Amino acid sequence: MSATNAQGSVSGPVTLVRKTGTWLTVMGVVFVVLGMLAIVEPAVAGLAVSIMVGWVLIFGGIAHGIAAFGGGAGRALWQLVVAAFYIVAGLYFLTHPLLGLGTLTLFLAVVLLVEAVIEIVAYFAIGREGGSGWRLVNALVTLLLGGMIWRNWPSSSVWAIGTLVGVNLMITGFSRLMLGAAARKLAAAA
Repeated sequence: MSATNAQGSVSGPVTLVRKTGTWLTVMGVVFVVLGMLAIVEPAVAGLAVSIMVGWVLIFGGIAHGIAAFGGGAGRALWQLVVAAFYIVAGLYFLTHPLLGLGTLTLFLAVVLLVEAVIEIVAYFAIGREGGSGWRLVNALVTLLLGGMIWRNWPSSSVWAIGTLVGVNLMITGFSRLMLGAAARKLAAAA
């Protein structure tokens, strides 16, 4: 049973929505601040990403090592090989974060260029459907960004990953701020 106020409306869900709106707003502010810091210091943010990737690879290697004991000998051998590769790559990223950042940046440039080519092919394959122009715009912007990172590599390693992470954090923050505002407005209306 939920408690009701004098007008007969349900106060439990309203309180929950209000608290959720507040937390979304706080999270949004934190994400925006972190995004601005990452954009101001993209090299530091990029190194942080490189170190995080190193730890993720090590934990992935440990998971593969554990999974090696769950099957036959052939499966175990391959799981151990993959585990060793992950752990060595993770240690590489942790002990050489700047070189790891360069590797990540080059990989990012390749991914963006491939994505742009696929989007351009998809645009011409689909034809001139409604909204398909945005696919071409997306492809051209992605191609430009990937080409810019590739052309300036390895110096683009200093700014590319950190800047993109910063922009992502800011967009995430703004979306949380908007969700929080919508939740608070909904709670006020109830």
